[in-house]
Amino acid sequence: MTDTIRDLIHGNASNVEAGAALGALSHGFHLAAAKDFTSDIEVLNYALTLEYLEAEFYRQGNRAGLVSGKEKQYLMQIGADEASHVATLTATIQKLGGTPAGAPAVDFGGAFDSRKSYLTTAHVFENKGVGAYLGAAGFVKDKMILQAAAGIFGVEARHAAVVGNLLGLKAEGGVYQGATETGIPKADVLKAVAPFLQDPGKVVAAITY
Repeated sequence: MTDTIRDLIHGNASNVEAGAALGALSHGFHLAAAKDFTSDIEVLNYALTLEYLEAEFYRQGNRAGLVSGKEKQYLMQIGADEASHVATLTATIQKLGGTPAGAPAVDFGGAFDSRKSYLTTAHVFENKGVGAYLGAAGFVKDKMILQAAAGIFGVEARHAAVVGNLLGLKAEGGVYQGATETGIPKADVLKAVAPFLQDPGKVVAAITY
């Protein structure tokens, strides 16, 4: 692990430049470390932060007028799903006596320059979400929370498949990723979303340790 990533995970990174977002989102997968999460609240706030990003991404993207017809219908519904995930996770954290992480300030760069860039970024975002949920699943202690998270995981996978289909991607490796899904550890996910965050250090500090 590089010093930059270690600082990001521990909330010490004060600035990460925006740009090269798709490249950052495409970094490889590794096994999650046991120290990634120390409580169910931390896992839930991690998921909440990712859902904030997705909900805001679709809010801005759907207002940009880049899609129409069936594509618009699908992406509007996906955006509504992400907003529902935010509400559900927030309520769950509060019910457990925790403090929900705040919505981060974001900058999606050139993601809304065209229909293709919007859909391509959405597709990578959704697949990162799938991997993030799976990567964190082993750290959830409460089985009821694990079951609820699995429900969101399934929806994120369907979102990724829908967007992949809209892009006209091949079946395996495009619309879906293979016979099984691969979990993504927190460090890799945080590194991937950092280019979209105006203050990544503040975000990571809110959901870590």
